[in-house]
Amino acid sequence: MTEQFKVEDLIILHEDNHIIVVLKPQNVPSCEDESKDKDMLTVIKEYIKIKNNKPGNVYVGLVHRLDRPTGGVMVYAKSSKAASRLSEQMKTGDFEKKYSTVLVGSPKESRATLTDYMKKNPINNMVYVCPPTVEGAKFAELEYRVIEEKGGLAFTEVTLHTGRSHQIRVQMSHIGTPVYGDMRYGGETAKKGKLALWATSLSFTHPVSKERLCFKIEPPKDILPWKNFDTSKSVDLY
Repeated sequence: MTEQFKVEDLIILHEDNHIIVVLKPQNVPSCEDESKDKDMLTVIKEYIKIKNNKPGNVYVGLVHRLDRPTGGVMVYAKSSKAASRLSEQMKTGDFEKKYSTVLVGSPKESRATLTDYMKKNPINNMVYVCPPTVEGAKFAELEYRVIEEKGGLAFTEVTLHTGRSHQIRVQMSHIGTPVYGDMRYGGETAKKGKLALWATSLSFTHPVSKERLCFKIEPPKDILPWKNFDTSKSVDLY
């Protein structure tokens, strides 16, 4: 899929002189990685270059990332000023990111806040929960709410309060309910299939107009395991 991803495939939710909000498909990198597969940042630059008939390079700023297997809403900056202001919002917590996921098994509590310390192993690129005293450990916090349970699976909304690498996947697996399709952190328990993790909602303050913006998009309702649930419940679209 990534080999074929191109400008024509770009789904734009919002665009103005300062930002562009897009839908990142699953298995497309947020920016260039070692695979050298076509990535969102490169495609957006190509799109702006074609649209504005610009010679040479165009500026597009990477404000945040989604893991390659995760799809959903992303915002990119079209100016360095916008990038700087959005990055500052990330630091101050003004960015609100909500995810939809399908968990294998049901958490003991239907609604809870998880707080852990996590560290990445650079050798295998795996993140693990560790004691806070471990050198390099980073605080991680999220809230989750189970929306619907069916067939041993739990359709769940997650709100991130910190943006650690692989955070949702690691924390949910740590409590015994891995993300569907996450063989990396859930092993055989996770079930084989596409990773059921989707960036459903993104809220932030426009870097120039200061208007509060919110963009929402449902997970792909036509594939497993999403098709087992009413995914519209996570975005309040109806």
